[in-house]
Amino acid sequence: MIAVLGAGAFGTALAVSLAQQGEPVILWAHDAGHVADMVKARENIRRLPGVPLPDNITPVEKLTGIPAHATLLLAVPMQTIRTLLQGNATLFANRILVACCKGMDLTTHLGPVQTITECVPSATPAILTGPSFAADIAQGLPTALTLACVDDTIGAALQQSLTTPNLRLYRTTDTAGAELGGALKNVMAIACGAVIGARLGDSARAALMTRGYAEMQRMALALGAQPETLAGLSGFGDLTLTCTSEGSRNFRYGLSLGRSEEFDPTITVEGAATAHAALARAHEIGIDMPITHAVTALLDGKIDVRQAMDMLLSRPLKEE
Repeated sequence: MIAVLGAGAFGTALAVSLAQQGEPVILWAHDAGHVADMVKARENIRRLPGVPLPDNITPVEKLTGIPAHATLLLAVPMQTIRTLLQGNATLFANRILVACCKGMDLTTHLGPVQTITECVPSATPAILTGPSFAADIAQGLPTALTLACVDDTIGAALQQSLTTPNLRLYRTTDTAGAELGGALKNVMAIACGAVIGARLGDSARAALMTRGYAEMQRMALALGAQPETLAGLSGFGDLTLTCTSEGSRNFRYGLSLGRSEEFDPTITVEGAATAHAALARAHEIGIDMPITHAVTALLDGKIDVRQAMDMLLSRPLKEE
C-alpha cells in the first residue's frame, strides 16, 4: 500500500497516477475540512480542480490509521517537512519515507533526504524528483522522474511499485545529487523568469541556464554528488522544464519580479527559501555561486533585475 502525505497539487497528482495500478492509495491532508471536501466531491477542488479522484483513493486526516507496511510519500513543502517528521517521528520509525519535495531547509540548509535521516534515523529515506508538473501527471501525460535511494535493493522495489503507465522512474543511489539538482534548479528558474519578465531576451536566459547548471554542479560535487546525476532528469532535465515554462511556479515568480508585479502569496515558491539556504551553505563550504547570490539580493530588494544582470556581466572574464 502507498500513502501520499500532502494533498497539494503534486501529491494529489501522484495519488491519481498511482491509483491506476488498482491498489488502495491513501491521501492525507492536515486540514479536516479539506479532507471532507475531497470525500464529498471526489476531487481536490482546492489544489487540483477538474481531476476526479479514483474510487481506490481514500482521503484521510489522521496519520495513525495508515497501515505500518505502507510506503509513505512525503509530498509536503520543503519548509514544512521537518515539522511533519519531528511531530511523527515515532510513527515514521523504521518505515520507507520517500520525499517528493524540492528545496533546502532555510534553517539547517539540508535537503529532504538529509532531513529525513536527521529526524527519523531508523527510516529508509528516498527521494522522487525530476521534471514534472502536477497537471501533466494527473492527466496521464508521459513523465519521467528520478528515484534515488541509498539502499539499491529497496530502491529497485520502489521503482517497481511507483512506476505507472504514464510515470517512468529511473533509479540511482545518489540521493545527494538528486536532492540538490531538484533544489537548485528552482533558484535558476527564478533567475530565468526575472530575465524574461524584464524583457532581457532568450539569449540571456540561455546564458543563465548554462551558467546556472555549472553552479548547480559546483555545489553538488562539493557535497559528494555524482556528476552524471546532475546531467540526468533530477538536474538538467528539471532545469530545462522549470526555466522555460510558465507551468513552473518558480519561473512565474521570477516573471513577476522582472515585471515588478505582485505575486500570489498563497502559492509556494520553494526557490525563494532555497536561494537563501543555498547561499548560506555555499559560504559554509567556500564555493562561489554568483547567480544564487544575485537571486538572493533580488529577492531581498537590494537590487533590481537589470542591476543583477549587470553584476553578473561585470564579473572577471575566465575560461568556461
